[in-house]
Amino acid sequence: MKGLKLKNSMLFFLFILLKILPMNRYQLLYLILPLCMMLISGFNPEKTGNNKGSYIQSAFHMPNQTSPDEILRDFREEVKENILPYWIMKTKDPVNGGFYGAISNKGKVNEQADRSMVLNSRILWTFSRAYQVFHEEKYLLTAKRAYRYITEHFWDNEHGGFYWSVNYQGKAVDPSKQIYAEAFGIYSMAEYFKATGDKESLEKAKKTYRLMEKHSHDDENGGYFEAFERNWTPSGNIHIGGKEMKTLKSMNTHLHVLEAYTSLYSVWRNDELEKRIHEMTGIFLEQIINRENHHFHLYFNEEYEVLSEEISYGHDIEGTWLLYEAAEILRDDKLREQIRKVALKMADATLEEGMDPDGGLIYEASPEGVTNSDKSWWPQAESVVGFYNAFQLSGKEKYRKAAFKSWEFIRENLVDKQYGEWFRRVSREGERYPDDMKVSAWKGPYHNSRMCFEMIERLGRR
Repeated sequence: MKGLKLKNSMLFFLFILLKILPMNRYQLLYLILPLCMMLISGFNPEKTGNNKGSYIQSAFHMPNQTSPDEILRDFREEVKENILPYWIMKTKDPVNGGFYGAISNKGKVNEQADRSMVLNSRILWTFSRAYQVFHEEKYLLTAKRAYRYITEHFWDNEHGGFYWSVNYQGKAVDPSKQIYAEAFGIYSMAEYFKATGDKESLEKAKKTYRLMEKHSHDDENGGYFEAFERNWTPSGNIHIGGKEMKTLKSMNTHLHVLEAYTSLYSVWRNDELEKRIHEMTGIFLEQIINRENHHFHLYFNEEYEVLSEEISYGHDIEGTWLLYEAAEILRDDKLREQIRKVALKMADATLEEGMDPDGGLIYEASPEGVTNSDKSWWPQAESVVGFYNAFQLSGKEKYRKAAFKSWEFIRENLVDKQYGEWFRRVSREGERYPDDMKVSAWKGPYHNSRMCFEMIERLGRR
C-alpha cells in the first residue's frame, strides 16, 4: 500500500514539474527516466536497504552511454535554442546600434557600458559561422549588424587597425592597438568573408595583417610584440583577460594570432602568411610549450625568457586543437605528426591534473598546486573540443569520455535554463557568483558557440 502511495505521489510530483518548469526534450528525459525506472522495477524504499540510490544513480549515468547521434542533436539544440537566440534577442542596442557592452546574469542591461573590440569581433565571428552552418537569414542579419558596427566605430580610418574599445555611443575611449584584438579583427573579418563573399571584409583582414607584420613582428626573435598606441608606436601596456601586463610577449596573444592567420590563410593563400604560420608553430613547439610538464608557458620577455610558472588548463587544451588545425591547413605531414604527439601529451597533462571527477576543468595552477579552482565557461567549452580532438587523433576512448563528461558538467552547472546563455563560472563546489556578468568585454558567444559548431562538424563526419 505504501508503495502504491509512493508511486502516485511521484506521478503527481512529475505532473507539477512539467507544468511549472521550461524544459527541452533532453532535460525532460533525464527527469523522467529515473522515475520511470523506479516505477517499473517496483521500487519500495522499505525493501531497498543500502541500495536505495542505485536506480537513480544508474539512470543519471546514462549520458556516458548516450549515442553520438543524440549528443550531436544536443549540440545543435544548445546553440540554436539557447546561445544564438540570447544574443539575437537580448543584446542588440536599438538606440545606439550594435550590441550592449554589459548585461547581468539576470538580464539587467548597462546601456552605457563601454564596448570592446574583443566582444564585438567574437559576435561577428559567431554569427558568420552560424550562417555557414545553418544557412538561416537571421544569423546573416546579425553578422551584418556586427560587421557594420565594427567597421563604422572600431576601424581606425587614419592609422588602420581596430580600436581596443569604444563607448556606448561608438566613440573611441581606448584607441590603442592591442595585437590580441587585432588578431580577432582578422579572425572575424575572414569568417565574415567566408559567409558573405564580401571583399571589403577580406581587404580589412589583409590590411590588418600587413600592419601587424610591419609594426608588431619581431624580426630578430620571431613572434609579435603586443601593445601599441593608436599610431602604432610601441606601448608598454598589454591588455590580457582584463589584466594590465608589463610583459612583451604572451602565449595567449600568440595563440590567437595563429588562430587568426590560419583562418585568413584558408581564404587567402599567401606565401608570406604561410611562412608566418610555420614560424609560429615552431615558436610554440620550441619556446612556448614546456616539454617537461606538457603545459604552455604564459609570459615572456623579448627573447622568450619565461617570466611566469602559471599553468592555464583552458589554454592548454584549447591550444592542442588550434595547433593541429594550423598544421592541417599547411598540409605539412611532418609538422602534423609532430604536433599530434605534443597535443596528446598536453591533453593527458590537462586531463590528469586539471579535470575534476565531475568533469569540470579548474582554471589555473602553479608548480606548487591549484591557484584558482573556479570553473569558468570557456575552459569547459574548450575541453569538449580539445578532448574530442585528442580522441580523433588517437582513437583512445578516454578522451571521448572526457569530452562528453565536460559537456555533462556544462549542462548541469553552466547553462542558464532560466535567463539563457551560460553563467561565466562556478566555484569548485558548484556555487555560482551572482555578481558575474553574462555579457562583458571578455564574455561573449565565441567559445561556447564554437564548441557547438566544432562538435556538430566532428560528430557529423565521424
